[in-house]
Amino acid sequence: MSEADKTTPPISGDYRSDVHNFSQFWQQAPTVDTARAARERFLAAHVETLYRALTNDLRSFIRVERLVHDAARAVPGLVPSADALAAENVLEQKAKRGLEIDHGIFLAHVLGNPTTGAHLCHAMLLPRPEALARLDEFRTNGKIELATATIERRGRAAIVTLRNPRFLNAEDSTTIEDSEIAVDLATLDPESAVAVLRGGVVEYPKYRGKPIFSAGINLTHLYRGKIPFVWYMQRDMGLVNKIFRGLAREDITPDEVNGDTIEKPWIAAVDGFAIGGGCQLLLAMDYIVAASDAYMTLPARKEGIIPGAANLRLARFVGDRIARQAILYGRRLDCDTPEGRLICDEIAPPDGVDAAVDRVVEGLTGSGIVSAAGNRRALRVAQEPLDLFRRYMAVYAREQAQCHFSPALIENLEKYWNAAQRKP
Repeated sequence: MSEADKTTPPISGDYRSDVHNFSQFWQQAPTVDTARAARERFLAAHVETLYRALTNDLRSFIRVERLVHDAARAVPGLVPSADALAAENVLEQKAKRGLEIDHGIFLAHVLGNPTTGAHLCHAMLLPRPEALARLDEFRTNGKIELATATIERRGRAAIVTLRNPRFLNAEDSTTIEDSEIAVDLATLDPESAVAVLRGGVVEYPKYRGKPIFSAGINLTHLYRGKIPFVWYMQRDMGLVNKIFRGLAREDITPDEVNGDTIEKPWIAAVDGFAIGGGCQLLLAMDYIVAASDAYMTLPARKEGIIPGAANLRLARFVGDRIARQAILYGRRLDCDTPEGRLICDEIAPPDGVDAAVDRVVEGLTGSGIVSAAGNRRALRVAQEPLDLFRRYMAVYAREQAQCHFSPALIENLEKYWNAAQRKP
């Protein structure tokens, strides 16, 4: 046993006593590694007790972005305080101390526990209050424009358009809430039977005036330290998982066997490219129409991060070998190739994507789609039940936190993205 280990308080089994003793220890722990080892021990013993205290014994649903802050107040030293985060958030990524790795450790334990993990997944699948507040407006007007997303009803389809034109419709902290609100509204809208996701027209000089699906995570913002770790969890447990699973109800579990969800089929319209997070979104879709010149990539190796839930989902489409080539070696998948067609359902001329989407919508809704939700649930229970997703996200939380603050991330962004020269 090391000298540092000897100073770590023992687990007494009494929650209040251990909170007191470990909080005092974290204020004076000799090393970061020693403090983190103590957090692992504390959470292994008390994560369910802590989570129940934070959620009023599972009666309240708290999203991940608030949960980590509530945990900081409940158990000082377990995760970074609001003041510590505020000081860290003004720094560029390479200057940060990696305090948010403790968010990853905390969320890994919450998700690793079947009871608390299922409850947190449930919380992240509930409609956002902002969407519920604007649902009547959308039902009446058929269109809402948010800062970085729009939603418009066209016939029987609710069309969500992602908009971050300067950054090729990349995802970042400025887009995450609007995108999720738009997805909620499209799912809740009783006047539409299907939902469509597409990217808007961009300003980037090379593609100016053209629609682009998505460039994935905003690497410029990532390099500049503008994307917190919890963003990854918020995105994949909220925005992406809502497309894949639908919206939950507070009084009913959202799992496939005993639960219920509010959902409808999702169609993606892919113009230009679906890079990184854009490709991850496609793996949650029911039908994909892609332009013949479009392509998909998962450049995780060059970015130094884990590509969301692609490690869980991509192999179902293209098989294990191609999935590993795409994730570990950056293989590009052109949509109009045999490999690309394993993901994309229909290829259209670049100027014919809109017409093709309209035909798909008509084909899905022309004779009614009353069985759509049931078929989606039946597919999920065979491929990716909610409990499998929970366990995946437990691993993802811990590993992505380490990747997000790894020196290799900065090296990759400077080498492959010329990040130091790009304007934030």
